[in-house]
Amino acid sequence: MSAKLLTVEDAQAANLVLVGPEKGRQAVHDLVTAYRANRRTGSANSKTRGEVSGNNKKIFKQKGTGNARHGDKRAPIFVGGGVVFGPRPRDYSKKVTKTVRKLALRRVLGDVIRGGKITVVDSFSVADGKTKSFVSAVGDLATPGKILIVSNSFDEATYLAARNVAWAQLVTGADLNVEQLLLANSVILVGDVVESLAKRTA
Repeated sequence: MSAKLLTVEDAQAANLVLVGPEKGRQAVHDLVTAYRANRRTGSANSKTRGEVSGNNKKIFKQKGTGNARHGDKRAPIFVGGGVVFGPRPRDYSKKVTKTVRKLALRRVLGDVIRGGKITVVDSFSVADGKTKSFVSAVGDLATPGKILIVSNSFDEATYLAARNVAWAQLVTGADLNVEQLLLANSVILVGDVVESLAKRTA
């Protein structure tokens, strides 16, 4: 299993379209913001006075008590009453155009490559499905830290070996996103996944 550090020249030879640090900063920000917003469930909810339990019986008579007049014990000023302007279920998701997504990927890939964080290997698999074997194989290819292994596909044994390793993540070339690249200390590209990334940046 031969390993080689991916350079900007190699990336350009592989038809990867990159942009320099002077371009794409806002696109990266917009895309990461959208990723994080889209993960929010928006399920926070409070009950209004029309939803809390209770009947419509007048809380006390209109006159003669010395109190202010009230007709509904579910009013917000009472304990057990409804909530005014409380959280309601909502959609936090944001949409990002294809152009912005592509620009952000070009920018981050360029930064990662210029930072010397990407290693290209011919193949990567852990045949015995053991975590110890996976850790050993990854240790030979990358420095310790958050490691991203990108391939067009992985076999079941490799997924099994990697599932308990918190600092390593297996991801396909089609699913790789900008946030994963930003958080990774090292990236390992396997086989012809570079060609898949080239199509995404074209």
